[in-house]
Amino acid sequence: MSRQRRAAGPGGLPSCAAASRSGRVGKAAVLALLTFALTVALTFAFLTPSPAHAEPPPEPDGYRMDAYRAPVPATLAGARVLDTEQAAALWRAQKAAFVDVLPRPPRPANLPAGTVWRDQPRPSIPGAMWLPNTGFGALSEETEAYLRAGLGAATRGDVNAPLVIFCQRECWMSWNAAKRAIAYGYRDVSWFPEGTEGWAAAGLPLEPVEPHP
Repeated sequence: MSRQRRAAGPGGLPSCAAASRSGRVGKAAVLALLTFALTVALTFAFLTPSPAHAEPPPEPDGYRMDAYRAPVPATLAGARVLDTEQAAALWRAQKAAFVDVLPRPPRPANLPAGTVWRDQPRPSIPGAMWLPNTGFGALSEETEAYLRAGLGAATRGDVNAPLVIFCQRECWMSWNAAKRAIAYGYRDVSWFPEGTEGWAAAGLPLEPVEPHP
């Protein structure tokens, strides 16, 4: 009798043992998919824009601590606010370091053993340095050190070098990061609130970027 026949019950149906093994594998796969979907949803909840307000909100005294994808102020004290045309002019002239602060999706927990996880590509402004997860309102010491080091690398240690910080449209992450750059002593900080969405809408190119090491 073949292995296939031995694994089958009456009428050629799978045996209870085989069905049990199949059920366990199926449940594990479903659980992994659900965990992945929930992780991505929670991580990128801020990526869903809020309904547009008639007037931009005022600048807060400190950093934005939650609801990062929402209408942003029209200003940032100590920084220039760029529209897409102005940002593109700086980019074409290569007169500023562009820094992207969009968060990076985490690897889902509890993936089955042997599962291959590949990071999602980040389409960004060509030549930009990606410093993911540095736009939250509160940063760990490690993340803040990463931001400081990244800005230093982008400007080659020159606090007078022009910086353009961005994320996506209506993204407080870029507002927070630009505000921090000013607090670190950078003197020529520009905030580009339209981010990659405004950039793409203007027909400007995007290219995949990897996080700065």
